[in-house]
Amino acid sequence: MTSDDDEERTADYDEEIPAPAPVTERRLHPVTPFRRAWAPVAVVAGWAVHDPNGTQAQLARLTTTALLLGLAVLVPVAGLCGFLSWWFTHYAVTDAELRIRTGLLFRRAAHIQLERIQAVDVSRPLLARVAGVAKLRIDVVGADDKDELAFLGEQEARALRAELLARAAGFAPETAREVGEAPARELLRVPPRALALSLLLTGATWGSLCAALVVPTVLWLTTHNLWTVLATALPLFGAAGASSAGRFTGEFDWKVSESPDGLRIDRGLLDRTHETIPPGRVQTVRIVEPLLWRWLGWVRVELDVAGSANSVLVPVAPRPIAKSVVARVLPGVTVPQELSRPPRRARWCVPVWWRGHRLAVTGAVFATRHGLLRRRLSLVPHAKVQSVRLSQGPWQRLWRLADVHVDTGADKTVTAGLRDAQEAARLLHAQAERSRTGRRDARPDRWMTG
Repeated sequence: MTSDDDEERTADYDEEIPAPAPVTERRLHPVTPFRRAWAPVAVVAGWAVHDPNGTQAQLARLTTTALLLGLAVLVPVAGLCGFLSWWFTHYAVTDAELRIRTGLLFRRAAHIQLERIQAVDVSRPLLARVAGVAKLRIDVVGADDKDELAFLGEQEARALRAELLARAAGFAPETAREVGEAPARELLRVPPRALALSLLLTGATWGSLCAALVVPTVLWLTTHNLWTVLATALPLFGAAGASSAGRFTGEFDWKVSESPDGLRIDRGLLDRTHETIPPGRVQTVRIVEPLLWRWLGWVRVELDVAGSANSVLVPVAPRPIAKSVVARVLPGVTVPQELSRPPRRARWCVPVWWRGHRLAVTGAVFATRHGLLRRRLSLVPHAKVQSVRLSQGPWQRLWRLADVHVDTGADKTVTAGLRDAQEAARLLHAQAERSRTGRRDARPDRWMTG
């Protein structure tokens, strides 16, 4: 074969290779520089906090003119810092990945594979809602921290979220932008009145209030110093109110909806958050039942999600409604009604509280319950069990008891405590087999089908 033929074949081959699609980089919303202008201010504030006496002495020596000149320098520097940070931040969506490039002196480039995206959350803090912008947070498989784009226009953030989820679900690039946000069906909405009442009936609220009342009283009786009492009482009352008020504002107007890309949670009074619970990523579901909620039939549903900090699915709801939502998170799973107690000799290891330990193993989940006053029922699907362990201390060996520990993919452990030693050994081997078959038959950790 001649060299001319080789050149002709090479030319034909090159013509068959499609040219890569041009990548269009986009910038964040123009309001972003105001968010990023805090760096010089933070440096000055950190210096002031580090040496408050020196700061006070320096301020005392400065004149009004010097202070004004200082502000005249600090404000433009802060504005320039925010502008440069915004100017050198770009993002782009290619055929295979989301690229985020930022940094002037220290460059950082993130290449997020679209197929590894598990969830995209939209967050709108109070000031961002006023400005009409939103923050986008991307949850990626195997990443501990979420990448974020802050801030985008509200409509742009929702459109980008829909495009990323459509691409992660397998839609072609040319149709992903046209798909739009997947429709959602509302499953649950928590009324503000029920949320407020549930906080009043929570033991932590009353415990913090009792501490705020008892500790200052004891200090007054022992010291008779009004300033000491005030210095202790005010932070305690503030902490008691802040914990309840913080939960109320954070869980206000809680709504759970079902969509093809997962379960969506919309919540928040001041800061509005739109989160997605990725399908197939839930490792454990806990049904929490505080003592004072039982006469109302209310429960709280918490989650362990691999790679996510989200831990609440339902802040408060009647038990039947909560169970119906759990059934959407764990398809085919029924919450067990009958759970077995440990043998009576367990009372010699854990007096009284041994009655709160329960266990049930069904074809779908490994379920344990513990607690007498505040009950916690943990449900672990067999497919999510990473390892099974048996532990037995000297005192437990004397009473022929053992604990069975089940480890999940969210680095959490669920324990069936105080079981008969022979029963625990059988559980250990049987659960290992259930985990193997469960992972083999499990649905892929992708997106829900409609």
